[in-house]
Amino acid sequence: MQKPYRLLELLLLVFVLLGGPAAEAQKVGLVLSGGGAKGLAHVGVLEVLEKNQIPIDYIVGTSMGAIVGGMYAAGYSPREIKEIVLKPEFQNWVSGQPLEGKVYNYYDDDYNPAALHLRLALDSTLKARVTPKLVDDVTLNYVLATMLAPAGAVSGYNFDKLLVPYRSVASEVFTREKVVQRNGSLSDAVRNSMAFPLAFRPIRQADGRYLFDGAVVDNFPTDVMREEFKPDIIIGVNVGDVAFDKYPKEKDDELLTNTILFVGFNGADTTSVGRNGVFIQPNITGFTAGDFNKVGQLVALGKQAAERKLDELLTRIPRREDTLALQQRRRSFQEQAPRPDFKQITVQGVPPQQQAFIRRFFQRTGSVYSPGDVEEGYYRLVNNDFFNNVYPRVRYDTKQQGYVMNLDARQNSNLTTDLGVLLSSRSMSNFYLGGAYRYLNRLLYTVHADATIGRFYNGAEGTFRVSIPGKAPFYIEPLITFNNFNYQDTGILLGSTAQNTQLQQRDLKTGVVVGYSPNYRSRFILSGSVFRLRDRFANANEINSGDQLDQNRLNGLTAAVQFQRNSLNRRQYAVSGRRAEFRFRGVVGEEKYTPGSTAVGLTSRTKDHQWLQAKFYTEQYFTFHKVDSVGRRVHAWGYTIDAVATTQGRFSTYRSSLTSSAAFLPLPDSRTLFLDRYRGTAYAALGLRYIKGIAGSLEWRSEVYVHTLFRPWERLDRNTLLASRGTTISRPYLTAMTGVVYQTPVGPASLQFIHYDDPDHKFGVFAHIGYVLFRERPLD
Repeated sequence: MQKPYRLLELLLLVFVLLGGPAAEAQKVGLVLSGGGAKGLAHVGVLEVLEKNQIPIDYIVGTSMGAIVGGMYAAGYSPREIKEIVLKPEFQNWVSGQPLEGKVYNYYDDDYNPAALHLRLALDSTLKARVTPKLVDDVTLNYVLATMLAPAGAVSGYNFDKLLVPYRSVASEVFTREKVVQRNGSLSDAVRNSMAFPLAFRPIRQADGRYLFDGAVVDNFPTDVMREEFKPDIIIGVNVGDVAFDKYPKEKDDELLTNTILFVGFNGADTTSVGRNGVFIQPNITGFTAGDFNKVGQLVALGKQAAERKLDELLTRIPRREDTLALQQRRRSFQEQAPRPDFKQITVQGVPPQQQAFIRRFFQRTGSVYSPGDVEEGYYRLVNNDFFNNVYPRVRYDTKQQGYVMNLDARQNSNLTTDLGVLLSSRSMSNFYLGGAYRYLNRLLYTVHADATIGRFYNGAEGTFRVSIPGKAPFYIEPLITFNNFNYQDTGILLGSTAQNTQLQQRDLKTGVVVGYSPNYRSRFILSGSVFRLRDRFANANEINSGDQLDQNRLNGLTAAVQFQRNSLNRRQYAVSGRRAEFRFRGVVGEEKYTPGSTAVGLTSRTKDHQWLQAKFYTEQYFTFHKVDSVGRRVHAWGYTIDAVATTQGRFSTYRSSLTSSAAFLPLPDSRTLFLDRYRGTAYAALGLRYIKGIAGSLEWRSEVYVHTLFRPWERLDRNTLLASRGTTISRPYLTAMTGVVYQTPVGPASLQFIHYDDPDHKFGVFAHIGYVLFRERPLD
């Protein structure tokens, strides 16, 4: 009688394994740990699970696991998540680098050579509060808020009603209490869970609490999965550290030196998935929490780890998720999302007057704010130094039948300081210091001053800007600028002639600028100023220490109208984006020439000048990225077109005609060299650039330029110092540079080998660390 019963038990077991009612009822929970960049391996695991029809009924995640899990729960497929994290933009989101096209906010600031930008808040009692330097999260916050907003609207902000029921784990900053997030803003839940201390700032919640990374208290939240969803089986994917049963004496040094995050993350208990659970541990030895540039490798390692466990997964989880049914369910969920129309912008955390000012950054298209309108206004706002720590929340309002963006702007920085240092292989090293104070009433008022001190270059500038946001955002800015260039000892390997080294140029400009910025990347400028130029120079190749230099002064008025557009990704040594400028300038001035001891036969003279100048400049890069065992590396080509045409007439001497003319300055060090063949009243130039990433932030960069002068200045004859016009078009002149560039926290570091088509500066070596940037001269 026992044999029939045993046979019946065996048949029931087979029935269950083949997908009977018990198998159909089996619920599967997926737990994704934190681990920074290593958490990108979760994407590869998801690919394997979905490809093999292994169901995912619940998801719980911490830190990076909360991001990947939140995206999957919001209706993104593993393929879509993989495409997102493989994009170059993803590196910028998580590292705090600005997106292409969001580098220069022309409405608020011009670029400068500062490497350190410090924000402070000065209150009515004159107490200063320093804003700590963390990862710049303005892009990440906006991307998460807008990317996850549709899923939040569909689910009614109940995480049980997402495509896959979801939980994320965070920690309360002050009490260290574990917080399980079950409802509300999905982007908040993800952002809170990844706010690792000393990296990302915690976000203030509606109840006043600050939450940060759940990895500190529970990096492998299998207990949360059991308590919240009670699944039949848990798949646990761990990319963080594991809990050791005994002290790991054999590998303690390796663990501690490999990553400091080891002491911050809560270790994973490999047995916590349960006896029937499946524990997946990708082999990510050698990777750190910051290796976001190795996303392709990490996704592949996650895929490999899941495939190694595939037999176990298929055996323990006999139920299958129909692929077509899942795709249809995902598509149906996504199609329920409301149209991306924003009906209202609200502000909290600042006084009413400041709230009204913030709202003016956002302009409607018709009766609603389009996604483009919201993005433009947001990036304008967050890059205004008066408002930092702006946090966006997007929520669907059923009454208004549209989305509402709420901006939490609880802090403001009214005082900023800038610091920059340039160290060079030539005598052109300098120190830059700047500061600004901002005051907001109905308009934003900014007082700014900066100075550069060095042997070759000294300069200073003071401005007072009134910023007026609105449908046509513009600013008015009175300014005063001083420049002093001393070309002595800035020559390259083979030295320079006395004519080029015994040269000093000084200028002072006082004027007013009115700028109109129709969008983040471009602006129109109308300017007018009074200027004073003074050039001192020699006329002979050999001079004595007692010789007196010629002096040429030009005092006058100038007005200009110009258009500028800039989406380059860096202030210097860009590898992506585009910059364009067109300018039309008028000049009226009086020249006063005083000859020195090297101006034999010349006398003092005064002459009036009037001329017009037109300038066109553009550079653009075509960027590709290669992913290999070293990580993501840039590969880019670029071109430059630069042309100037003026009606400028002849000055008192050949040398003064050159010092007053426009200059072609193709390389960073070109401003530090006075090259006769690179100056004239009209020229045209074409340049090609090639950049190849070597490893990390190290790049090999090569540039070549060809330019020609139209009716260049020449000496009238061998026996005179006067200038005359040359042939219609000069021969082409070649400039070339090759070298390496490394991006450091204090600015770019570069070693370059340079060729100029000039008899006194044919070959040279130039090395520097820091930005090689100078203020504009009055007639530039």
